[in-house]
Amino acid sequence: MDLSNETLLKDVVANLPQLEAELLRRRSYKIKRYFPETGPYRRTLYPKMLEFFKMGAQHRERAMIAANRVGKTDAGSFELALHLTGEYPDWWVGKRFDSPINAWCAGTTNEKAKEILQKKLLGEDTARGTGMIPAHAIIKSVMKGPGQVGTVWVRHVTGGVSTLVIKSYDQGRPAFEGTEQHVIWLDEEPPEDVYTECILRTMATGEFKGGIVMLTFTPLQGPTGVVNLFLPEGSFPAGGIVPTPEDARA
Repeated sequence: MDLSNETLLKDVVANLPQLEAELLRRRSYKIKRYFPETGPYRRTLYPKMLEFFKMGAQHRERAMIAANRVGKTDAGSFELALHLTGEYPDWWVGKRFDSPINAWCAGTTNEKAKEILQKKLLGEDTARGTGMIPAHAIIKSVMKGPGQVGTVWVRHVTGGVSTLVIKSYDQGRPAFEGTEQHVIWLDEEPPEDVYTECILRTMATGEFKGGIVMLTFTPLQGPTGVVNLFLPEGSFPAGGIVPTPEDARA
């Protein structure tokens, strides 16, 4: 073997832990790469997502109802990570919280929540901190099953700590009872009773000023009760934007 190559290989092996750490650091700011000002993925190319974000400052309930694989889950995980960390970009025109939050996110099953939500937010099991929530902001996580994260504590820019609990609809409505939440993100359509509980969890009561619920899903089950809350006429309107349910309740 060429001695120069052998020496190089030894150096690489000796520095492998540092190289892996640097790779993780560079990959850990996924959120910073989303919706840039310029370039091939500039945010002006995603007007519907920007409108979805903007409506969060005006409405407690929002749904991004769209086809599969158009970025719904990316949009939801992006916004949730901003609220958890408080690291809002200068251009952000959506809802802002000025202190740490309590949040839930939920998918259809525990397995789906692990495969989709946990991966989007935290990254792969072997590379925590490479999802939307930056590595430097993840303080601690607690498992609820094999490879399944239950609760995550996230460092907020104020110095406080936000809390995220990952849930699933197959836990049933009782699992969504209880404490007040600032943000609830439901990825894929929830059962109507689960959605109702989430609305109750985010209602303004006492000193709690209320929170927001956002949904991202494809209406695979047709005109269900949840779908009809957002599409009372049974179809998508021109422009794709409809009044939110709280407007109809007012």
